[in-house]
Amino acid sequence: MDGVLTQVEQALSDWVAPTAPERLGEAMRYAVLDGGKRLRPLLVFAAAQAVGAQKDCPATLRAACAVELIHAYSLVHDDMPCMDNDVLRRGKPTVHVKFGQAQALLAGDALQALAFELLTPTEDVVDATTQAKLCRLLAMSAGCHGMAGGQAIDLANVGQHLNLDQLKHMHKLKTGALLQASVMMGAACMPNGQTLTKQAQLALQQYGEALGVAFQVVDDILDVTADTATLGKTAGKDAQDNKPTFVSLMGLEKSSLYANQLLEQALSAMDKSGLAQTEALRSLAHMVVNRIS
Repeated sequence: MDGVLTQVEQALSDWVAPTAPERLGEAMRYAVLDGGKRLRPLLVFAAAQAVGAQKDCPATLRAACAVELIHAYSLVHDDMPCMDNDVLRRGKPTVHVKFGQAQALLAGDALQALAFELLTPTEDVVDATTQAKLCRLLAMSAGCHGMAGGQAIDLANVGQHLNLDQLKHMHKLKTGALLQASVMMGAACMPNGQTLTKQAQLALQQYGEALGVAFQVVDDILDVTADTATLGKTAGKDAQDNKPTFVSLMGLEKSSLYANQLLEQALSAMDKSGLAQTEALRSLAHMVVNRIS
């Protein structure tokens, strides 16, 4: 995984061009560059490595950047006044604060479109079958059966009490779907002529699902325990907005235990995968649960 982040940052800078009219390109670059953990691209590369994809596979890099663009677009829209109304993201003013609401809306729209443009290059570097798989995985994770659907549930339940199953379902869609898609998109970049076993496919899906929920549990914990400077976004925002969270439902101690249970589930899935190179996926699972921001 050495050099992956450098490769992704350079590709994002190259592909998110500043040339879009009337400062749109500037807003897009502001939303994507110079910040973020790049967890989703790392998951794409780690899963691709696990299934034996070549290090220089063009599909892997394009998939990694595409999923990060979808993530960035979702943050731009989520931060807007009609959604979460946040003014700070990655330690700097949110896109709508910096560029205005209309430009933020357009920047998010353009980033989403660019993600699918990256997955369907005109040059013959990604075969058509892989293009179709990647586009479907990303679209399913971002749409009404994934991230957008989860956000709709979230907005509809402000001030409401959700039980654990309902909360898990919401975050499997809102947060987990794109993380799971990152894993499965990486797996879709396996060498031509090779097929993923059902055992490996199920294990990767289980890993992605457990990791997605774990990420949100830790996010809820950090919203209570960390400060704004460390998080790079407004601390305590969930409680301020009266949103249901794992901490409000379970308390801090049980939430922490639950995050570690989910980590064990993700690692157990890798044990059962039959894949030889799962070290990077395991390391990322530990990173998700043990992070401080």
